Amino acid sequence: MFVSVVVPCYRSARTLPSLVDRLAAVLPEATAGYEVVLVVDGSPDRTWEVAADLARRRPEVRAIRLARNYGQHHATIAGVRAAVHEVIVTMDDDLQHPPEEIPRLLAALTGDVDLVYGRPREDEHGMARNLSSHLLKIALSGPLGVRSARSISAFRAFRAFLRGGLDGVTGPYVCLDIALSWCTTRIEEVDVHMDQRTEGRSGYTLRALLRQAVNVVVGYSSTPLRCVSYLGLLVGGFGVCLLTVLLWNYFAGRTTVAGFTSVASMVALFSSAQMLAIGILGEYLGRLHSGGMGRPTYVVRAEANRSDPAGEPACPPGVLSQRP
Repeated sequence: MFVSVVVPCYRSARTLPSLVDRLAAVLPEATAGYEVVLVVDGSPDRTWEVAADLARRRPEVRAIRLARNYGQHHATIAGVRAAVHEVIVTMDDDLQHPPEEIPRLLAALTGDVDLVYGRPREDEHGMARNLSSHLLKIALSGPLGVRSARSISAFRAFRAFLRGGLDGVTGPYVCLDIALSWCTTRIEEVDVHMDQRTEGRSGYTLRALLRQAVNVVVGYSSTPLRCVSYLGLLVGGFGVCLLTVLLWNYFAGRTTVAGFTSVASMVALFSSAQMLAIGILGEYLGRLHSGGMGRPTYVVRAEANRSDPAGEPACPPGVLSQRP
């Protein structure tokens, strides 16, 4: 089994050498051959210099530098598309995903399994982060119908043919796990040990994860639009009930001068429903506008490997390599 290990890198100048060393100690025993693809996602520190140096010194390492910070999923997709072997493993760059656990993922990738997630035996983050992660997985398994959502992790192994389903994944809002769920239902999970982060801090704060949950639900599901329809039916039913009460009072002779409370309540209620509907429709229109602008999913700025020690641009001068 030949394996490509894809690592999106951001602020990981201190951890990359150790990560590559540990991969070199584990993978020769578990694979027939391997490569390590380091995708530097516009990191402001020396991560690119470290990754390029590793690529120059180690024949199994390749380094890809994106033109700016696009996000973890974008960087991972860039590395997946650049991978050359039959099995692809993705993992974080902060050593929370131990390279020593990769053989467990590969062992679970049997003939009838296409995708394996490494599920942590214990929660490795704080309560707020774990809660937001669970909410994101609920959003994936509920409105989006991703049956494997409870097992989703950035530590995964899958067969390279699945990346064919990424050909239509474009624009600034992407989710690798949703794209993979569109490609196969042969998904397994294995319990793996997760280490504590020793360098820096995660960019996935509570706010970032909640924003990701909104992006995922709005970007990949029509459930919010359906909720607007349900809200309209609910408000319409309330209006019919209110009209019935007013007509009953009128024919019963209990009608007085029109009250401000009823009018104000109706105006506020209907205005609220309209504003909510407009807001959700605005989210969709904004995403259509963003997609129509032709924003690339990522742009490769340079690549480095042993045969190209200078880390020259990945395309001729003056031309940017754009991936849809």
